[in-house]
Formats: sequence, C-alpha cells, structure tokens
Amino acid sequence: MEKDMQYGSDYKFIPATSIGSGVGIQVVSDIYSHTIQIVNFILVGEPGTSDYVIVDAGMPGSAEEIIAVCEERFGKESRPKAILLTHGHFDHVGAIIELVEHWKVPVYAHELEIPFLTGQTSYPEPDSSVEGGMVAKISPLFPNEPIQLGSHVEKLPEDGTVPHLPEFRWIHTPGHAPGHVSFFREKDRALIVGDAFVTVKQEYLYKVFTQELEISGPPRYLTTDWQVAKKSVETLAKLEPSVVITGHGLPITGELLKEFLTRLVNDFDQIAIPDYGRYVDKNIH
Repeated sequence: MEKDMQYGSDYKFIPATSIGSGVGIQVVSDIYSHTIQIVNFILVGEPGTSDYVIVDAGMPGSAEEIIAVCEERFGKESRPKAILLTHGHFDHVGAIIELVEHWKVPVYAHELEIPFLTGQTSYPEPDSSVEGGMVAKISPLFPNEPIQLGSHVEKLPEDGTVPHLPEFRWIHTPGHAPGHVSFFREKDRALIVGDAFVTVKQEYLYKVFTQELEISGPPRYLTTDWQVAKKSVETLAKLEPSVVITGHGLPITGELLKEFLTRLVNDFDQIAIPDYGRYVDKNIH
C-alpha cells in the first residue's frame, strides 16, 4: 500500500451479506449497479468502451471483485477515468486504496468529505441505540476512522460539473454525511443517490439479507442530521427522476419510483426519522 495512503486502524472485513451479493443490474444501457455484500457500486459508461467511471468503492476487502466486474464489462486492459464518491463512509470507500493503486486514477468527492478522506476527522460513531434491528445494534463494529488518500483525492468542481461525465451534474445532498452528493443526468433523468435515501430497510438484518424493496430514508445508524436529510430528499424529488440507483437496495423506476418519492417526501418524519436515537432531535416529530 502506497505510503501516502492508508485505511483507518479500525478498517476490517464486515461479515454481513445479502442474497443480492455478487449480482449486477444493467439499469440503463450505460449505467450498471453491482452489489457487494450489502452495498452497491456503480459503473457509468457504455460496455466495451474504455470511457467509464466508478461511483463508490464497495466494502472492505472487495477490490478484486470490483476489478473483475470492470474487466468483464469494459475489457481486460480497461481502466476507469476516475472514481467518484457519494460520500466517504466505510462501505462506500472499502476498496478505494487498492483500486487507486491498481489503476492510478483520481478520486473525486465533495470538499466537506475531504477531511474524512485525508486522515483529518473521524465520522461520528455509529448509533447502536437508534430505532431499528440487528444491523443498527452491531453498527459500532463498523469503521468510522478517516482514511488517508493523500493527494489522490480531489474536490468536485464548484460549478456542479462532474469530471469525465459531462452530461451529469452533482448535487449536494447532506444529512447522512456532511459532503454527501448525488449525481443527476438531465437527458434521461437518471439519478444516483448514494445513501441520501435507499430502497431497503438497512437497519434490519433480515431485510438487508432478503433485499426486500421498501421505501426508506438514509441508513439510520450513520445519519446525524435528520432535518438536513429531509431537505435533501425534497431536493431530489423535485428533479422528477425516471430511474434511481441507490447505495443500498434495488434500483427503482417508473410509477413505483414516483409513488415512492411522493410518500417519502410527504411522510418523511414517519418513514425515515427514527423514534429514538443519539442523533434524533425530539422536536422534529
């Protein structure tokens, strides 16, 4: 591992998985979502070309699988133009150092995530007391120390453009993490939302395992600002996306997506915000 890059001392393999692990879904012709254990990473680019980017970087220990998926889709000698991060939580940067070393590609993230990616600041500790099931209870096992990417990580351009994806723009969607971003393409209204909201009840082990499609806000045990998270969902709903690819759970499209987002906006306090937990403000219900 290059000297200027390292994971936090608490980085380790997390033995949690789902029936979707190892499965990929072609969402539209140039967007592919692949599940590693309990989280998705996304490839944007037409198959067989050398012009693609990766969004998010999987679970700890998943670099070989990510590289294999990319080689199968884009060719043995292919390499992404960049890795884009929706945010820096452990399950979205789990293989990032090995991928940067393998491909020698830049990483881009919102400037408010940079301290968590350059060894400066730890994320708040996961909240095991939050309303939810077994995943919430075991969340203190999840890494929260910052990783160190050194000079390999760059700030996303302030004008909202996305490096190497000229048709996309990034949108600041904080709440789950201070510098959380989503990526939106106007021409087909495709939206990559990371963990701004998800399509599985991520706090419950059984639901994570079965990947049952269900309306949900951001994962509760790592979300620290619920009022801001709510505003982020409202911002995304106004885009009227035709297809959404989330960090956890299955992609969602069409009328079901429309119904899903309408309900989430209208009933966010009931659906998303937990009744109790360390980061829950009692005045917001």
